[in-house]
Amino acid sequence: MTSTWVEPSNTATALLLLGRGTDPASEAGVDCPGDLPSPSDPDLVARAMAAKLALGDRVFVLGHHYQRDEVIQFADVTGDSFKLAREAAARPDAEFIVFCGVHFMAESADILTTADQKVILPDLAAGCSMADMAVLSQVETAWDLFEDLGIAGDVVPVTYMNSSADIKGFVGRNKGVVCTSSNAKRALDWAFEQGSKVFFLPDQHLGRNTAVLEMGLTLDDCVLYDPHKPHGGLTPEQLRDAKMILWRGHCSVHGRFTLSCVEEVRERIPGVNVLVHPECRHEVVTAADYVGSTEYIIKTVEAAPAGSAWAIGTELNLVRRLADAHPDKQITFLERTVCYCSTMNRIDLPHLVWALEELVAGRTPNQITVDPDTSAFARSALDQMLALP
Repeated sequence: MTSTWVEPSNTATALLLLGRGTDPASEAGVDCPGDLPSPSDPDLVARAMAAKLALGDRVFVLGHHYQRDEVIQFADVTGDSFKLAREAAARPDAEFIVFCGVHFMAESADILTTADQKVILPDLAAGCSMADMAVLSQVETAWDLFEDLGIAGDVVPVTYMNSSADIKGFVGRNKGVVCTSSNAKRALDWAFEQGSKVFFLPDQHLGRNTAVLEMGLTLDDCVLYDPHKPHGGLTPEQLRDAKMILWRGHCSVHGRFTLSCVEEVRERIPGVNVLVHPECRHEVVTAADYVGSTEYIIKTVEAAPAGSAWAIGTELNLVRRLADAHPDKQITFLERTVCYCSTMNRIDLPHLVWALEELVAGRTPNQITVDPDTSAFARSALDQMLALP
């Protein structure tokens, strides 16, 4: 059975997709400097091609899976955040790394690349709502509480790749580890060998889903630390008894999927396979047929038989790209309204053209740098992840 892709209906959220204006709540919270080309410029594709050709091997363009098609076509490599950071590190001869993703991804690339390389983010306001939910001062306050309660020595911090360099640095300073959605179980296994508790940042859902569904812990073993409440909204007894202390953070995209979305699509498409990312809520993950990282989602769809039906719970650009690439399968979006990553979509073709043409002109726009001290500790936490069995 084949199907024509049907675009989900627009909501007010769709207005954020234009990538224009100021987002003071974002990780960077600033406008892109300089005069951007008009999005209606018919020569944008040709200009991007010309600038990339002029730069040659001096530039290496990375494109995250959630990027727009107009941007992803110019990526030398596509992938998830950690794969792209590693790809950048594997290109030491590239003078410029243009990261078409969000701020924390560019920070990770800067940490893993050489001091001579420059990491460029085409729009500094391309932040990450999840990463923004864990602020270093708040995390340090939580750690101070653990120390006051006498449990800090039992707690091992684990941070998701989708966190700021500051948070990765905090985790490195406190002998913890970074994880991805693909290796979260391995990271937690390692952490529980080091201590009896895990402090998981910043995505509560990935931490909870991994602990309960893959490691045999119970929901009662998990507590939710809310940085906006005194003592995280938890009693000393709750913190002492907990095995997983989850930070109250989530992905604004994957958090939109609900159990009713799963129930509705099963009624609408008999025999549909529900495939979701582990950043989704626990009740959504437990109701799905398949759960896995972005790379897992792509590989699962690629391996699926012709005629099979799939409802996918992840960012819309990727789902639509999968539908276009596999017309012999019925691929639909799990939610019926638009669900782009609004900050990821700030990287559009005008921003990419502007950044590339600035490099051609000998100027370095929007360079992302992490201070040496933070970089060293963050690198330690990343290296610990790479050393996982």
